Amino acid sequence: MAARELVSAAAPAPAADPGGARVPNASALAGRLSGLMGGAGAKINAVVIDAVTRRPLFEQGAGRPATPASTTKLATTVAALAALGPGHRITTQVVRGSGGGIVLVGGGDPTLTALPARPEAGHPPYASLADLARQTAAALKPSGVRRVRVDYDASAYQGPRTAPGWKPNYLPDGEVAPVSALTVDEGRVAPNDPASKSRVADPPAAAAASFARLLTRYGVAAKAGRGTRAQKGAVRLGAVQSPTASALIEHLMTESDNDVAEAMARQVAIRRGAPASFTGAAQAVRQVLAGLDAADGVSVNDGSGLSPLNRITPLALARLASLAASPDHPELRSVITGMPVAGFSGTLRPPRYTVPASQAGAGLVRAKTGTLSGVSTLAGVAYDADGRLLAFAFMAGDGKTPVDPGGLDRLAAAVASCGCG
Repeated sequence: MAARELVSAAAPAPAADPGGARVPNASALAGRLSGLMGGAGAKINAVVIDAVTRRPLFEQGAGRPATPASTTKLATTVAALAALGPGHRITTQVVRGSGGGIVLVGGGDPTLTALPARPEAGHPPYASLADLARQTAAALKPSGVRRVRVDYDASAYQGPRTAPGWKPNYLPDGEVAPVSALTVDEGRVAPNDPASKSRVADPPAAAAASFARLLTRYGVAAKAGRGTRAQKGAVRLGAVQSPTASALIEHLMTESDNDVAEAMARQVAIRRGAPASFTGAAQAVRQVLAGLDAADGVSVNDGSGLSPLNRITPLALARLASLAASPDHPELRSVITGMPVAGFSGTLRPPRYTVPASQAGAGLVRAKTGTLSGVSTLAGVAYDADGRLLAFAFMAGDGKTPVDPGGLDRLAAAVASCGCG
């Protein structure tokens, strides 16, 4: 099979390799891209860099901060994997409480579920609230406990449950749940209904109510209690763990999952000993990126990119993508393997990259998308026609007028199809 035939969504992700193909001629690359930028009046900031040397090959407003939308998730995921490691898991547990009660303690697992396991779901098994209820019932019954109150502890996270700049419609429209350390099924009101996106107003209380119903099913009559803080050293009655950080990050990058992104940012704060709030998480993410020499040009208020107040430069995004592709940082690999494949998967599935103007990038471009009102962004990696790995970021829009993401697809396709060596 030729090296540049279309790859499947499951094909190995590219890695920066200092050997082999020549670096593109910057003038030749600029000649291909300039005609697609829309002229001097176009509101597009752009950069293409060599993924090995990180030397810019094409720049237009590359150092100008712009609204990143969901390409913010590049900063979040790189920081999370660097701080936590790919194997990190998040624990949800039940411990003994006061007055004969028990406490459901959230650790921030965004994928904790009360739904039955589905082998065809396409992701690693999520932590099961039903399994946690079974464990808890089995621990309580030998001591004769047949009735219990379920209190809940969501104190692992602090501060507001919505970020600065988030629009009031995000929660009712189901873009994200109120950010909490204890949430079941991403706080969805009707998790069994794929068409229903609405979220509950109080995820921890809803989680406790769901757990009480399950516990009753397993032979211990239970009712939901109140929010509390579990006592330090309290006896554990059961525990379940999330998938690994690498699996969570692959999912959040492919599907642009806002809930998982916010959880990953909070986990960075916890690991760094910072408050697990929007402010603490943003500061912790930036501190980790600074340790990787990748913080310049990154200023965020959340982990998902829903805040229009976030600002990141194209150069910062491209450098993050090249860092994740570097063989020097294998711990960051799932940032790249999670990126949607153009024309095949995630937020780049068809109809994107199916029209003649961008079809040359199908199967060759891996990139994170970003969309907010009046903003469209795309940042990722692609091998050019000579086999050199390049990283790019294209950021369009001023937040006021609609933006066609197809224009960014054409730019990425031009990078992938350029034989500019």
